[in-house]
Amino acid sequence: MLGADEFISSPPRKTVRFGGTLTEILLKYEKGDTTDFELLKHQLSDPDIKDAQIINWLHEFRASVAYLTKELGQLVNILLKLPWLRRSREVVEEYLGFLGNLVSAQTVHLRPCLRMIVAQFVPPRITIREDDVDISDSDDDDENISANFDTCHRALQTVARYVPSTPQFLMPILVEFFPFINKSERTLVSTPQQDIEDAEETANNCASEEKSTEEGLFDMEEDEDRKGNKAVSPNIERMAHPLAERLDILMTILFSYIRDVCHVDGKLDINNTKDLYRDLVSVFDKLILPTHASCHVQYFMFYICSFKLGLAEAFLDHLWKKLQDPNNPSVIRQTAGSYIGSFLARAKFIPIITVKACLDLLVNWLHKYIDNQDKGANAYCDVALHGPFYSTCQAVFYTLIFRHKQLLDGSLRKGLSYLQSLNFERIVMCQLNPLKICIPSVVNLFAAITRKYQLVFCYTIIERNNRQFIPVVRSGTGGDLVQTCTNPLDSFFPFDPYILKRSKKTIDPMYQFWEELSAEDLEDLKKPIKKGTSEDEDDDFLKGETPQNDGVVEIAPHSYESNTRSPVSSIGSPADCYVPYPL
Repeated sequence: MLGADEFISSPPRKTVRFGGTLTEILLKYEKGDTTDFELLKHQLSDPDIKDAQIINWLHEFRASVAYLTKELGQLVNILLKLPWLRRSREVVEEYLGFLGNLVSAQTVHLRPCLRMIVAQFVPPRITIREDDVDISDSDDDDENISANFDTCHRALQTVARYVPSTPQFLMPILVEFFPFINKSERTLVSTPQQDIEDAEETANNCASEEKSTEEGLFDMEEDEDRKGNKAVSPNIERMAHPLAERLDILMTILFSYIRDVCHVDGKLDINNTKDLYRDLVSVFDKLILPTHASCHVQYFMFYICSFKLGLAEAFLDHLWKKLQDPNNPSVIRQTAGSYIGSFLARAKFIPIITVKACLDLLVNWLHKYIDNQDKGANAYCDVALHGPFYSTCQAVFYTLIFRHKQLLDGSLRKGLSYLQSLNFERIVMCQLNPLKICIPSVVNLFAAITRKYQLVFCYTIIERNNRQFIPVVRSGTGGDLVQTCTNPLDSFFPFDPYILKRSKKTIDPMYQFWEELSAEDLEDLKKPIKKGTSEDEDDDFLKGETPQNDGVVEIAPHSYESNTRSPVSSIGSPADCYVPYPL
């Protein structure tokens, strides 16, 4: 067996072939003699072509790429169909060399070369026989598939080395060849989060039933097992929903890729990280931001932003520019607002000083918006007219719900002074009436928190809004159903809890989970803080009994507790149903 260097420098093996040299065949073709040319195409298209024959032909073609002009595109296409990938190492190396020579001498063939390489990333189709039915599927079980992928990456790198403009031609081809979502785990998939949750709940219920059935059996053996090593269920990390399982695998791979690119020898490489960040932001703008209610894929931005505060601030600034730009479509501006609020609320790595800076930007923009609208012809509650305004309000309310304890931490007096400076009362009581549009669960918690710290009293407005709700009657097969839309913005929180079992291990350490309110917390929220009169008193002067104020309406425990719940108790957009507000 010859080594690689010896093989390349050695003369080609003698093989059975017809016609003259390649150069002679091509010159004859130019003069109109196509006999040998047709014979050449036939030999190259032979499904039983041997490795030695491929190497022999490629060696000649590498020396004759100057002849492979646009007019010989048909011959080039035959060469690009040669079965080179699953051949010997010598064939692979010779073919990669041929690709490099071809694209450097004849860039007209760049697209066909890229299409051929990208097509190799999709496993070949095979036929599976199930219940006397032939089913076509991807051959994902090929043991050489990983090595083949590595070789394809080498081919792309070879082409890009000779043609620097390769990336701009490559992206449309990748989009064209991207496989359908139901093919394999190597596919980016779209799975509604509610479907994932339903599948997990069903699987857990089934597991519980099986466990209860087996209880009492072999107790002695189980006791002995517990003393030894604990057995781990092989399905403990598998998602019950098949598409969610595939997405989980893909997200794990994506997070690993981001980590490996951004870190060299265990240290953050700033240049690599910046380059990857720019690429990911571009993908985010083109694919993720316009996608409504995306559940998991957007977390690649969450993850890379955790590496350095500057990245998180750059991402927030990018979203802020999207939100405030009136030239952007309203739906994009609204979604950008949702991303800002969800990111500020959920990212542990964002310090409170950055949260305050963002709140200042958002709230100031809201006040300017009110200045421009409150006395105009459009100064009334309308989602179609003021969608970005309502989305920004919800982002501010949502951020306050999650971050109010940190905002008040340290010096309660300074924290309250800052919150009072935001002038929530003007926002809540403006003619645009944001409390009527925002999601009820967010409104309820915002109202409870601002009441406690006497920043603004929302319940009078909430009750008025309740009386103005007009029920929507919808007819169906089961009869008429009365519903009231509780999410007119059709908004969602992009960084709601991440539920894919494998990849969530990467996200959980940097993620701010919602802590359900305990009975003590609920009672505490019902007691507004008593304001003092002297600025010289300590911060604890704010803590006291509920003032006897006729303007404060007591909250009935049953109605209050039923609504003071996690703003993400229903992941994504809440269901269309009427949620009563506390009186």
